[in-house]
Amino acid sequence: MTDQPLVAVIVPALNEAGKIGRVLDKMPRDPRFEAIVVDDGSTDGTGEEARAHGAAAVVRHHVRGGVGAAIRDGWRVALDRNRPYVALVSGDDQHDPAELVCAFEVLLRDQVDYVQGSRWMQGGRVEGQPGGRGLGTRAYSIAFSILAGRRITDATNGFRILRADVLRDPGINLDQAWLTSYDLEPYVLFKAIRRGYRVAEVPCTVRYHAREGYTKMRGPRDWWRLFRPAVLLRFGVKR
Repeated sequence: MTDQPLVAVIVPALNEAGKIGRVLDKMPRDPRFEAIVVDDGSTDGTGEEARAHGAAAVVRHHVRGGVGAAIRDGWRVALDRNRPYVALVSGDDQHDPAELVCAFEVLLRDQVDYVQGSRWMQGGRVEGQPGGRGLGTRAYSIAFSILAGRRITDATNGFRILRADVLRDPGINLDQAWLTSYDLEPYVLFKAIRRGYRVAEVPCTVRYHAREGYTKMRGPRDWWRLFRPAVLLRFGVKR
């Protein structure tokens, strides 16, 4: 037991005023968890709203660096605070942070290193209309699984929790210049699988807020950023 939080929940956010407060209000009422918000160059008061709703720390990027850069900086803060576990949820209220409690219990009970959330496995849920994105995430997960050599039902899902030691692995280089956008999350998942870490999936909820907008991904370029880590790593182009 410790009087310090065990899990640093990283919440990357870009212009999520009106949503980031809802995300933080849904954080587990559990002293094992703390929220670290990374405000990636917002112009709408996202950081101020995060502080008002109880974020343990708010990291401010004065210039937008990309979602990968935001996650990486949040992880650095977590490591500096000596948190043994790190988690990730989106800043746009797609995930339910309260579900992190069950995910953490799975990680501890099954003694795994990395827990990936899945909306598509039994028990997972989708609220709202994903449109073509639903088909895209399923197809992506099949391709990712083939390249990684491990079945993952929802490889694009940003809901995850892992041991901080995975990020300290010298074979996982988070500081590469090409990992500042949507590439970082699939990079870490792919590397965790290929380096023999114990990876499990848990069901989770994903909500699509059609009226407010539910993604900042735009077109083939961003989908390629999501897809390329598995391709480049599998064929040895990147490390």
